[in-house]
Amino acid sequence: MNAKVLMVQGCTSDAGKSALVTGICRVLARRGLKVAPFKPQNMALNSAVTVDGGEIGRAQAVQAQACGLLPHSDMNPVLLKPNSDIGAQVIVQGHAVGNLDACDYHGHKPRLLGKVLESFGRLKQAYDFVVVEGAGSPAEINLRDRDIANMGFAEAADCPVVIIADIDRGGVFAHLVGTLELLSESEQARVRGFVINRFRGDIALLKPGLDWLEARSGKPVLGVLPYLHDLHLEAEDALPQPAAGSSADKFRVIVPRLPRISNHTDFDPLRLHPDVDLQFVGMGEAIPGADLIILPGSKNVRADLDWLRASGWEAALLRHLRYGGKVIGICGGFQMLGQAIHDPLGIEGPAGSSTGLGLLEIDTELRAEKQLHRVGGHLTLENAAVEGYEIHAGISSGPGLLRPAVRLTGRDDGAMAADGQVLGTYLHGLFDSSPAGAALLRWAGLAAPAELDYVDLREQGIGRMADAVEKYLDWEKIVAIFA
Repeated sequence: MNAKVLMVQGCTSDAGKSALVTGICRVLARRGLKVAPFKPQNMALNSAVTVDGGEIGRAQAVQAQACGLLPHSDMNPVLLKPNSDIGAQVIVQGHAVGNLDACDYHGHKPRLLGKVLESFGRLKQAYDFVVVEGAGSPAEINLRDRDIANMGFAEAADCPVVIIADIDRGGVFAHLVGTLELLSESEQARVRGFVINRFRGDIALLKPGLDWLEARSGKPVLGVLPYLHDLHLEAEDALPQPAAGSSADKFRVIVPRLPRISNHTDFDPLRLHPDVDLQFVGMGEAIPGADLIILPGSKNVRADLDWLRASGWEAALLRHLRYGGKVIGICGGFQMLGQAIHDPLGIEGPAGSSTGLGLLEIDTELRAEKQLHRVGGHLTLENAAVEGYEIHAGISSGPGLLRPAVRLTGRDDGAMAADGQVLGTYLHGLFDSSPAGAALLRWAGLAAPAELDYVDLREQGIGRMADAVEKYLDWEKIVAIFA
């Protein structure tokens, strides 16, 4: 088998690449075809654990779901997880190989291209179609040398390209024409058409611009996707935009917007819950009163713990607990709740130790080998069923673990404080399961939370995107572009 391939690139970050790939994957899967997603290089702090025990970007896990597949490390062979403004942990074919600053990584990219093509080749042999997603923009002049994420990959893999642009940002024709102009002659020839995303209004008013674009570029416009209000697809990296306003009669949950917050998709079920007002609170913002405070995951736990203290969160947490509030820590947030965090090898930054918040009787040591597990079990709260995944470098120990928060198949996880006010766990996806989400909200003080089937909501979002692809794009032309 040798799959047909199409690559989706974008004029900008968040132009709609991930969503379009998701939609195309689902449409192909609906037709009974074997299809897989692929992203050569991703930079994201939202990640997922794969069926082969690796780690990939969250967007590729969603795309795998759209294909009816479990995520595999070949679907995203290079993942960069920033742990500072100039450096990132580099994950190759599912496993961390070290930390590199931006300049060192740039020099390392040619060696990674072989790994990228190796993973891509395996997918091509196993599926009928492979839908590839680019990263950022192919027209970033400073990144074009040694590129493995956009046109550098397309040239090496010899695949056709479709470019998507977001009209809601404004300047969509300049984005598309400018991007094309900045490509080399051979790269321009690879571009087989354009897709315009997030259009609002009367398509007749856009038609003169589409005609001009086709005449100017010599490339067809393959369709115009409408702005899909309230579409939910898990974010690749950017935090969701805050709601227009909070509701005083809703159960209030606040989350610190850590500088290196990771896997914030943990909070999507709360953000979408009809009874919950979820707010991310950033640097310089007042810390509001809340019913529940959740400390999220972090790619640099000790540095983000310093940020918490500098931003006044330690005092806010103690005040919140004095008034009977509840606190949850997830992954890095769980580690922060303990007595101490030790990083003797400098896994996430300079080697050393930090004093924790002291709310759970645990100590954590960061180790070189990352724990990557897809897990299931039950909360100790109401014995509620829960499924999720673990991605962490830390190993925790201490008497607090004798009061676990979760009983997984074959082992326990996390800790509960003796007074029952503080809960910590390594489990991501804590709120995805309806029984677990409801049990946690009841524990936190919401007497009768409404039913929310988040798994179904996620599936509905994939279906809506596929419906839009089928309705608004020239599907026959898109299929014909695959090569």
